Parts: sequence; C-alpha cells; structure tokens
Amino acid sequence: MKTIDLSTATVRDLNQALHDQVKTLEEREWVVTHSDGKHNLAVGINEALSVDIQGHAGYYCAGMNQKASITVHGNVGVGVAENMMSGSVRVKGSASQAAGATAHGGLLVIEGDAGARCGISMKGVDIVVGGSIGHMSCFMGQAGRLVVCGDAGDALGDSLYETRIYVKGTVKSLGSDCIEKEMRAEHLEELADLLNRAGFDEDPASFKRYGSARQLYNFKVDNASAY
Repeated sequence: MKTIDLSTATVRDLNQALHDQVKTLEEREWVVTHSDGKHNLAVGINEALSVDIQGHAGYYCAGMNQKASITVHGNVGVGVAENMMSGSVRVKGSASQAAGATAHGGLLVIEGDAGARCGISMKGVDIVVGGSIGHMSCFMGQAGRLVVCGDAGDALGDSLYETRIYVKGTVKSLGSDCIEKEMRAEHLEELADLLNRAGFDEDPASFKRYGSARQLYNFKVDNASAY
C-alpha cells in the first residue's frame, strides 16, 4: 500500500504517481492523507487501482475515471466523477453540484446528499444517492440509471432521453417531458441490483420510476414553448 501525504506532496505529484501505474504497475492500493478539500484529486486514472482519500475533496475529484475504485471519506465539491468512463467512485459524505456530470459508465455512490444538477447530461453511468438531490438533477440525462433514496428537488429529469430515474421520497416537481412510469418486475430487479451494488438496504418496491415521455425527441411546432 502506497501513502501520499498532501501536506507535503502536491496534487500534481499525486496524479502523476497514479498515472505512472499504467506503465509500470507497482502498487494497486493507494491512501491519500491531508486532502483538506484540494481540487482535482485522483483524476484521469486509467488502471484498476484502489484509491482511499482520507478527508474532504474539492472540485472534480475522480474526474475522467477509468477502471479505478476511488473512495472519499468526506464531502466532495462540484463535479465529482465528471466524465467517468468506468470503475467506481464512492463518497462517504455529501456531494456538491453536478455529481457524475456527462459520465459514460461506472458506478457513483454518494452516501449523503447531492446538490443541484446531479447526473446532468449523464451518458451511461449509474448513480446511487443515499440521501436527497437538488434541483434540475438528471437534466438532459441520456443513458444510465439514477437512484435516489431520499427526495428530489425541482425539475427532475428535465429534457431527459433514456435515463431511468428511481426515487423513494418526494419529488418537488418534474421537468419538461419527464413523467412517472410503471414499475414493472424488470425494474424492481434492476433497482434491487443497483441498491445491492451500492450497499444500501432499501426495499425496491418503495421507489417510483420516472422517465421520458418522448415528446421532445422531434421538433413539433405545438410544443415550441417547451423547447
């Protein structure tokens, strides 16, 4: 196990050391201490490493992740796991805005709450939130699944495409073209798997499913006010 202390090392030192593992894999398990809310921690990893960040992280933690399993023992700032392609990111605390933005794959787990625009323009990632999420979450969500064990703010799923949204609590309002949908057996099975992978003991039957009404796929003059 390799430990990097950010009270003496720089963020650049950390990320360079993690990137070097693609060429010569010497250590699979990494611990980062004294993170102190620093930005851009553990970004762009392209190897199956385990990275344990012992503290809070700032903006864009674990951005562009591929293959790695990253755990943050604290809160994270804007854009955690932004543009993630694969692997997993777990936040033991809460996340600020735009968690999992534009992410193509992998699993993002936020054990606390997530701020506004969680999953904005998500393109295949699975996001599971143990608490509640803010307004405009899953805006223009294209693919993947968003699971919320708490409540959702205003305009959930506005202008989304094929992302599936599961919410246990109250939804303040739905965005344009987002509607509640039937929870069939395959959705209960899908949700049970996601909750299990995230490590949450929740009853899938207590959730509601939301998705696209598919009315904004093609321009219709009658819907001009909604564009």
